[in-house]
Amino acid sequence: MMMPVSASVSPAELEARLRLHRLPEVGPKRFTKLLEAFGSASKAISAPASAWRSLGLPAACAEARRCPEVRDGASHALRWLERPDQHLLMWDHPDYPALLAQIPDPPPLLFVAGDPQILEKPQLAMVGSRRASRPGMDTAAAFSRSLAGAGFVITSGLALGIDAAAHQAALDVGGQTVGVLGTGLENFYPQRNRRLADAMIASGSAVLSEFPLNTGPTASNFPRRNRIISGLSLGVLVVEASVASGSLITARLAAEQGREVYAIPGSIHHPGARGCHQLIRDGAVLVETIEHILEALRGWQHLPVSTAVANPDNPLLRLLHAAPHTSEGLADSSGWALPKVLAALTELEMDGRAVCENGRWFARVS
Repeated sequence: MMMPVSASVSPAELEARLRLHRLPEVGPKRFTKLLEAFGSASKAISAPASAWRSLGLPAACAEARRCPEVRDGASHALRWLERPDQHLLMWDHPDYPALLAQIPDPPPLLFVAGDPQILEKPQLAMVGSRRASRPGMDTAAAFSRSLAGAGFVITSGLALGIDAAAHQAALDVGGQTVGVLGTGLENFYPQRNRRLADAMIASGSAVLSEFPLNTGPTASNFPRRNRIISGLSLGVLVVEASVASGSLITARLAAEQGREVYAIPGSIHHPGARGCHQLIRDGAVLVETIEHILEALRGWQHLPVSTAVANPDNPLLRLLHAAPHTSEGLADSSGWALPKVLAALTELEMDGRAVCENGRWFARVS
């Protein structure tokens, strides 16, 4: 459940949220539970331990609230935020990515280095093997260049192999790209892609993480970050992957989130193609050219990179600029009754600002 949108938080509340975020065993759902139960992070931090126990939270959570490491970590994060290119997005604020807010467990906090505004632009995720073949790398680069040239932000995990090829190719054509880390932004992994991440930040792209700044590489965190890669994106393109690849986790999450899943086939003799073939058997769109992706996402093709959301005061149009929706999906996301949504969509269609294709509504771009 999304919390009510608040215009801003006080310095004390911000510090409390950063402390809450660092507590052991407090993930997105428990973070939300605490804020809903106490009304604010500040009140949650100061509440008696018995109140935390009554919510079914582990004792370790309450006991760690006044731990020096938790206080120091929050203070360090506040200093980190003083730099103009470093930001914190909170999921009850208007600048939180609208598409990511729709997933079942959106991160309550996102640390962003670079330009956070690109997170509201149409994104396509590209993922694949860390030990990709040379043809796979070349394919990833070619698709990334074409998709970035069509106006999509290319989103991936800044891993070796396909991820890095997709990020670099987007930069090469002057496009924008988003890297989602499975570590904190100050404990970058893998270090071999540190220079690439710096280039992304310097060029107006972005690198982000839901984890506290000093979080190191832990195996369980990488599958967890995959839900953010898919959650930010209109769809996920798997370029090359074995059946055991983490890319298939991203694809599965994308399908569960109602996003498109695309897969590029390969040779039946190449183990790195078997994951893509499995996805295609499971219903992913078989992709051989960029047109196969754009056909499913008509209305986003040839977007100018600096596309602005028209009439941001219209909640339906804001949702449509984030992703195509059915009318029922718009009713669920906006909280409007379906008849009101249908009437508003009719007006938007008559004004030339929205169009319905194959049962889904798209925002028109000028």
